[in-house]
Amino acid sequence: MVMTEEAFDVVVVGSCMTDLVSQATRLPKEGETIHGHKFFIGFGGKGANQCIQAARLGAKTAMVCKVGKDFFGDNYLQNFKDNGIHTEFVGQTSVAATGAASIMVNDAGQNAIVIVAGANLVLGSEELQQALPAIRRAKVLVCQLEISPGTSLRALRMAQENNELLMGWSVTSVEEAGRTGRELLKRGCGAAIITLGPQGCVVLAAQEPSSPAHHVPTTAVKAVDTTGAGDSFIGALAFYVAHYPTMPLKEMARRANQVAGVSVQTVGTQTSYPSKKDLPADLF
Repeated sequence: MVMTEEAFDVVVVGSCMTDLVSQATRLPKEGETIHGHKFFIGFGGKGANQCIQAARLGAKTAMVCKVGKDFFGDNYLQNFKDNGIHTEFVGQTSVAATGAASIMVNDAGQNAIVIVAGANLVLGSEELQQALPAIRRAKVLVCQLEISPGTSLRALRMAQENNELLMGWSVTSVEEAGRTGRELLKRGCGAAIITLGPQGCVVLAAQEPSSPAHHVPTTAVKAVDTTGAGDSFIGALAFYVAHYPTMPLKEMARRANQVAGVSVQTVGTQTSYPSKKDLPADLF
């Protein structure tokens, strides 16, 4: 077993989900039953997705999570190993099933998702304590909101972050993203990146308080399946932060946009995530 004192590029404290994916020409309306044309089971969950994408780009990664003592949990553990992710902190529990996500995808690549967190909500302070050496030594710690928010916050504090912030309004435009980013900086964040799907993202940094919000657009691609594109972006961003710490944040975001843009051109979540060998050399 690899020693816990090992230093990782990226440690992800977060969720694992088994994706149950149905594809149809369109999404059903309320109360409606429609026929789909494809079904498959895949590996998902925001935390695991982000960890997989970072690993495929070349980051040395570890996952801190909980799965069930069931078929899906066993398969997920093997999936991490197959992707070269350190699994000492992947626990299995008998008190809850592995998290599951029911995903519907239409022919335009849009999706609707219902998640049942299951074992993800069992992840708590005891597991974080066991992973503490890895969390403290990680170059980048990534958290999401598919586990208990208190657990995410505790992990962030372990990594010497100050707070966890959520805004009270929706963001649909570059202008709204700029407003949101400035508010996050005002509340103490060192930098803020607001993703906008096909519109790209907006980047703001506290060390440039007078600079306007920087919009990083995406290159237009034909989307086949947008499921997990945001996680591909976060995983890629974590890789760039760990491997290129002097690179400007907006350049990291531009490259992460490109990685995510590749992912939406293939069906599936983790199955759509590119490896370093699949990407242009100028991204590295």
